Amino acid sequence: MLDHAREALDMVLGRTRDDLSSDRLLNLSLVRLLEIIGEAARRVPDEICVRYPDIPWPEIVSLRNRLIHGYDMVDFDILWEIVTQDLPSLVNSLKKIVSSELE
Repeated sequence: MLDHAREALDMVLGRTRDDLSSDRLLNLSLVRLLEIIGEAARRVPDEICVRYPDIPWPEIVSLRNRLIHGYDMVDFDILWEIVTQDLPSLVNSLKKIVSSELE
């Protein structure tokens, strides 16, 4: 999850919301990265999810499901907001989890 979230953030550095509409490779890449993040979240063991309730596990999985099954109806405004507003805090939380779980 952490690696793919970081990759999505790297992809939008210096980019704008308009780039998302005009750059097909960017929007396909971001959609795919969010799908992977959601699939990875689905595979996180329940005991980890319970230990870290500040992560919106069900919402991340739900986003994955919406992207996979509603691929023809992706709202790029929402996608942009998720990547630029939600992913930075998710990355910070995941970094803490990774470091504490590896201790």
